[in-house]
Amino acid sequence: MSVIGNAQADTIEQAVRAALTKVEDPEIHKPITELGMVKGVAVSPDGMAHVGVYLTVAGCPMRETITSRVTAAVSAVPGVREVQVELDVMSDEQRTALRRSLRGDADEPVIPFAQPGSLTRVYCVASGKGGVGKSSVTVNLAAAMAARGLSVGVVDADIYGHSVPRMLGTTARPTKVENMIMPPQAHDVKVISIGMFVEGNTPVVWRGPMLHRALQQFLSDVFWGDLDVLLLDLPPGTGDIAISTAQLIPNAELLVVTTPQQAAAEVAERAGSIALQTRQRLAGVVENMSWMEMPDGSRVEVFGSGGGQTVADSLTQSLGAPVPLLGQIPLETRLRECGDTGTPIVLADPESASAKALRSVADRLSTRARGLAGMSLNISPVRK
Repeated sequence: MSVIGNAQADTIEQAVRAALTKVEDPEIHKPITELGMVKGVAVSPDGMAHVGVYLTVAGCPMRETITSRVTAAVSAVPGVREVQVELDVMSDEQRTALRRSLRGDADEPVIPFAQPGSLTRVYCVASGKGGVGKSSVTVNLAAAMAARGLSVGVVDADIYGHSVPRMLGTTARPTKVENMIMPPQAHDVKVISIGMFVEGNTPVVWRGPMLHRALQQFLSDVFWGDLDVLLLDLPPGTGDIAISTAQLIPNAELLVVTTPQQAAAEVAERAGSIALQTRQRLAGVVENMSWMEMPDGSRVEVFGSGGGQTVADSLTQSLGAPVPLLGQIPLETRLRECGDTGTPIVLADPESASAKALRSVADRLSTRARGLAGMSLNISPVRK
């Protein structure tokens, strides 16, 4: 039995199309109407809304999310009794049109963060040696920044020792649309890692040129969207990846992680001093594992003290510009446990001492304005 007339059904169909403009693709973060993903809309006289949606690729991992978002948006339209979503897959021509709408017509993808007009702050998290908690600092800073409402991405640039996916709790694989790679998300952070492209715990055995190419693809082939902050978790030392990063993103800033012990500090100074050769800016130093807080409130300095400040002072003198000690992160069992379970401590235990210290560092890095200083706006004064 007809519940609504044909004219009213047409009005409801217009309202449904308007509702779909509020539905974002979970990977691209743009309305599905702008991306050409709406195949068709029809509303029957009895209030049944039929919505056809194109997926970018067959087996899209976000199909259920897209379906639920469309269903929720259309169900809220007055006069809609029920929603039926039918999924289809884009043709090659449609995917080409989508790629061009997002990336332009360039034959070779460019690195958006290296372009003069980029407003994304890029931080390369570096260390002189392994085992200082560089990856742990990276994922917690990323999660803390995302929790502030920033759009954040992480590149796991430690090709041999990749660990970021586990620490962010994701086993998802990237989706490829033509020559664009859609990065998975975890805790509202976009992330890419070589670990997403190898089976199990298979080691990566590559020489320098392949490392450079992998990093280049992570930066140019991945569709990051409009990021506020991009963090790169570099391998320890001053090898191929550190050099490639400076070449590919010359405007990136270095964030040096060290532990308090003097032996680690000396090595960390070398990692920071690479800025002298690459002419990169040093954002600051983070001292990890600074002390262990005991039940009675006292502190035990397991790895000594003063290493972070020593590195900051030495780099300040070498570079002739202030390099701040951004924070000291206590040594806590929970910090390690959260890394193993895939939920950064800034989210899992936000009142812990290490979470507060990490959030403080994230705040200092986040509140640096994403300004327009030095950018040409291509405007001229109005003549009266």
